[in-house]
Amino acid sequence: MADVEKEPEKTIAEDLVVTKYKLAGEIANKTLKTVIGLCVPDASVREICTKGDNLLTEETGKVYKKEKELKKGIAFPTCLSVNNCVCHFSPAKNDADYTLKAGDVVKIDLGGHIDGFIAVAAHTIVVGAGADQKISGRQADVILAAYWSVQAALRLLKSGSSNYSITDAVQQISESYKCKPIEGMLSHELKQFKIDGEKTIIQNPSEAQRKEHEKCSFETHEVYAIDVIVSSGEGVGREKDTKVSIYKKSDENYMLKLKASRALLAEVKTKYGNMPFNIRSFEEETKARMGVVECVSHKMIEPFQVLYEKPSEIVAQFKHTVLLMPNGVNLVTGIPFNVDNYVSEYSIAQPELKELVAQPLGPVKGKGKGKKAAAGNSAAATKVESAPAVETKA
Repeated sequence: MADVEKEPEKTIAEDLVVTKYKLAGEIANKTLKTVIGLCVPDASVREICTKGDNLLTEETGKVYKKEKELKKGIAFPTCLSVNNCVCHFSPAKNDADYTLKAGDVVKIDLGGHIDGFIAVAAHTIVVGAGADQKISGRQADVILAAYWSVQAALRLLKSGSSNYSITDAVQQISESYKCKPIEGMLSHELKQFKIDGEKTIIQNPSEAQRKEHEKCSFETHEVYAIDVIVSSGEGVGREKDTKVSIYKKSDENYMLKLKASRALLAEVKTKYGNMPFNIRSFEEETKARMGVVECVSHKMIEPFQVLYEKPSEIVAQFKHTVLLMPNGVNLVTGIPFNVDNYVSEYSIAQPELKELVAQPLGPVKGKGKGKKAAAGNSAAATKVESAPAVETKA
């Protein structure tokens, strides 16, 4: 029996696993583009998040239909965190909503999975900004800081490299723009049905976090969600009175006393397994809210806290899912970002990092992406287009 339980871990060394990641990535990217299109003045954040989740469910539902046992769906519920809100804002039906306004800086964060192979993505936009409209000031500073930081991180994700090489680059680039990465935020290795794998990359660690956080090096056939969140302020996210709406089941066990708690846990196990979920997706939200309290107090369910910077600050985020292939990194999520629309008085101060972000990204050998990326190699560091970098098809 023991042999049956200990199935070997599936990795991207298998073509089928790569296919599932790419398919999940295409769905995440498509949803991201749709959600961005919905971010207009006077739109409700709750409604946009609900539409994003519905689209992720619908699109993942269209694939592998014959394999009835194959699980698929949302890997991270749609969040729209606005201006100084750092992360995880996705109001449930009975929570306070937010109405978007022109000029709001919105971080969209979401993900889908197919057979437990997770593709997550995040992107930052300014509501109501036209393609020909230049964004300047602190909005531009923080968005460019986050964008170039993630570009550097993607290029430092190499087999044998250290997680702290990324921590340091993100810190230096953010500080070049007089910004700070949000303290203690983690990028995780992704595994089948596991959004928070053991290997992590920390950003802006405090002294205590630096001591505790494990150093590691990256290896071929690993998958990472490279997540960079940068603030125009001091980089400390704090909880306010916003209700948590996103949770995920942990591996802890406890005999729950309340009927509502047991019912909630049973539904979570069946529908979501270890994937994050939004309390909004339960038919009886009030009952689910009651049930989640006991589960959280016994650490059977973990909350994703809604964090905030100071009200006057702005926070930007970019997240990509990356496959570490033998011939280099392969991005499965991310959409083009036009750096020319953002004007900052600052730029990357370190020549070696400026040079790094100017390098083409993507598999080294082979046709298509490699050649296309190489063609843009002579572009100046400030003009690196992310289109070749974030193609979803190899």
